[in-house]
Amino acid sequence: MSINYLRHAQNRLRNIAAEWPADPLRPNLQLKTFLSALADHPALSQRAVIATDALQTNKVSAQIPIPQTVLRPASMPLHYVRLKEGYEKSLKGIGRPWWKIFFNVW
Repeated sequence: MSINYLRHAQNRLRNIAAEWPADPLRPNLQLKTFLSALADHPALSQRAVIATDALQTNKVSAQIPIPQTVLRPASMPLHYVRLKEGYEKSLKGIGRPWWKIFFNVW
């Protein structure tokens, strides 16, 4: 890879890292920090930049939709709904009471 291609890939990865949203649940562990450090790696490839761009723009899920059998498994159909609710409540600082955790009550 020539110097110009490497600089272009580094700049594109830095732009992707700058646009990446911050993780509010883990402020000490951010993907944008990793991506900006990866931009300085000497063996950075164009494929890595394209893959990161595809992750950011969500191209794969637009091409391949997730079937309902995966989103609502027969053994626990509300699993992902509860997971999403728990994530949203944790962002607000709302936790589940100990007795709901103990008795597995949702």
